[in-house]
Amino acid sequence: MPIEIKHPVPSDIDIAHAAEKLPITEIAKSVGLLEDELELYGKYKAKVKLEVLDRLKDVPNGKYIDVTAITPTPLGEGKTVTTIGLSQGLHYIGKKVFTCIRQPSQGPTFGIKGGAAGGGYAQVVPMEDFNLHLTGDIHAVGAAHNLLAAAIENRMAKEARWSTDFLAKALCPDNEYTDSMRKRLDKLGIKSEKPSDLNDADKERMFRLNIDPDAIQWRRVVDVSDASLRNITIGKGGKGNGLVRESGYDITVASEIMAALAMCTDLADLRERMGRIIIGTSKKGGKMHAGTIEPITAEDLNVAGAMTVLLKDAIKPNLMQTLPGSPAFVHCGPFANIAQGNSSIIADKIALKLADYVVTESGFGADCGMEKFMNLKCRYSGLVPDCVVLVATIRALKMHGGGPKVVAGKPLAKEYTEENLELLEAGLPNLLQHIENATKFGVPVVVAINRFKYDTDAEVELIRKRAKETGAEDAVMHFVWAKGGEGGADLARAVVKAVEKPNNFKFLYDDDMSIKEKIETVAREIYRADGVDYTPEAEAKIKQFTKMGLSHLPLCVAKTHLSFSSDPTLKGTPRGFRMPITDVRASVGAGFIFPLCGTMKTMPGLPTRPVFTDIDIDVETGEVLGLS
Repeated sequence: MPIEIKHPVPSDIDIAHAAEKLPITEIAKSVGLLEDELELYGKYKAKVKLEVLDRLKDVPNGKYIDVTAITPTPLGEGKTVTTIGLSQGLHYIGKKVFTCIRQPSQGPTFGIKGGAAGGGYAQVVPMEDFNLHLTGDIHAVGAAHNLLAAAIENRMAKEARWSTDFLAKALCPDNEYTDSMRKRLDKLGIKSEKPSDLNDADKERMFRLNIDPDAIQWRRVVDVSDASLRNITIGKGGKGNGLVRESGYDITVASEIMAALAMCTDLADLRERMGRIIIGTSKKGGKMHAGTIEPITAEDLNVAGAMTVLLKDAIKPNLMQTLPGSPAFVHCGPFANIAQGNSSIIADKIALKLADYVVTESGFGADCGMEKFMNLKCRYSGLVPDCVVLVATIRALKMHGGGPKVVAGKPLAKEYTEENLELLEAGLPNLLQHIENATKFGVPVVVAINRFKYDTDAEVELIRKRAKETGAEDAVMHFVWAKGGEGGADLARAVVKAVEKPNNFKFLYDDDMSIKEKIETVAREIYRADGVDYTPEAEAKIKQFTKMGLSHLPLCVAKTHLSFSSDPTLKGTPRGFRMPITDVRASVGAGFIFPLCGTMKTMPGLPTRPVFTDIDIDVETGEVLGLS
C-alpha cells in the first residue's frame, strides 16, 4: 500500500488512522496462507492455526534476523521502530518479509512508555488494537496463572480440613485416576491401577501434597502497573476465608506462563510445560513426608490441563500488517529484564516458512534480550539466526560517555543537540562491547544508526568507523520514523548482504555446565564482571535445584536493562565490579533457571503523570485518542 509521507511528521495515532489498511485475508493470501488456516478477529487481524506448519514442513526456512540494541536511555533508542522499519525497508526493495514482535503489556501502555506498535511511518496497524486487548492473549495468560494460584490455596485448605480417605474419594469419585494423577503416580514411583489398591502410606503420599505455605513461589498477576499490589497479605483465616500468608502480584507479562507460551513449539509441548511448573515444595516432616522435601507442580494439583485449555487460542500467533501492507505476527509479550523478552517460537517458525526474510526483536539491550534470544530461544527452537541488527543512537552513546542525565519528558541538554565528537568517542565502548558480545555467538552484525535531526555527519561517520573496526559488517543510518520503508532501504540492503556471510552460530555455554558455571560465564563474557557474589538464599536455591535435577536448564538472568552491571547508574562499560545474585528461581515450565541480579521488581509502578492521562475516546466515531 502506498503511504503519503507528510512533514512535519504527524502523531503516531494520526498516521495509523490515516493508513489505508488491507483486509487481513489479503495479507494472508500474499504470503500463501490458506483461508481455512485463519481465525478472523474482525477485518484487520486474525489468528493463524498451527496446522500450517504441517503443510509447510518441507519448505526451506527464510533468513532469520534479530534486532537488538545498545544499553538504552530511559527514552528508548527506537528498537521497535527499527525492527518494523527494517521490515518495511526489505519490503520496499522487493523482498518477501515477515515481522515478528511482541504484544505490549497494558502496564507500560498506560504507564510510562506508551504503546509499542512502532512509531512515525514505521508502524504495525491497527495500532490501537496492537497496544490494547488485541485478541485477548494476555488476559488468557492471566486467567491461567490465577487459576493455578486459586488451586494452590484450595488444596491447602482442603487438606487441612479433610482426611486422606476423604480426599481420595473427592479427587477420584469413580475410583479412577485422571491423567494428571497417573503422572503423579509415575513421579512417586507408585504402582497402582485404582485408588482403592493403595496402601495407607502410598495413599497419603498420593493425595496429601503437604504444601509448605512458606515455600510457595507462585503469586498472582494483573496486567496493569499497580505498585500497591507488589506485596500483600492474603486470606483472613477461619473457615472458608483462606490461609493468612504473605504473597503479592506480578504484572501478567512477567508470568512464567507467558514465558512458557513464548517458548513452546506446539500444543503438546505447552501442555507438558504447564504440568512442569513448580509452585513450591512440600513441608519437611509430617506423617508420611518425614525427612523429604518434594517439589510441587501444577500437574500434582491436577490443574495443568485446565490451564492449557485457557491458552488453546492464545498459542496461535496474531496476524497483522505494517503500514505498507507487509505481514506481521504479534505474539506473546515477556519483558527482557525479568523474562526472556522475545516473541514466540511458534510465530517465528511459521513466518520462516512463509517469507524469505523474518525480522524479529529482542527486548531492551543486547545484554538482556539478545543474550536470551541466543541462549534460550534458539536453544529450544533449533533455529539459527543469520544476522544481528544492533540499534544505536548518538544520544545514548553520548550519555554513556558521561553526558547529562536523560529524563523522559524533559528537554535534552545541549550536549545531545550539538556536535560533540569527544563525548561520543567516550561513549562508543558501550556499542563496541555489544558488537563483541554478538560476534561471540558467531553471527554477523549490522549496526543500525537511528539518526535524529540534531545528529551530524561527522558523528555518524565516527560510529561507522569504530563499529566496522570492532567487527560489524556495516553501520548504516536509517530514517524509518520519518520516511518509512524508503528510509530503511539502505539498512535493508546492508542486512541482505550480511545474511549471506558465513555463519558459525554457537551457544555461550553448554547444557551440562553447573548452574554456577553458567551464571559466571554470562557475568564474565557478556557483562565483563570480575566475579559473582551469592547470597545465602541464592546458594541454598542452587543446591536445591541441582538436587532436583534442574541444573541442565539454561539461564534467564533478571537484571536492570540500564547498565551492563546490576547498578542502573553505571553507564558505558563498567569494569571492576561483581554481580550480586540475590535469589535464584526455577521456571521449569518456561524451561529455565532464573537468577536475580540485585533488586528486581516484577510489578511496575505508575509515574506521577501516567500515559493514560492523555487517552480518551471520540464518542461520535469510536476512535481512540491520545494513544502513543
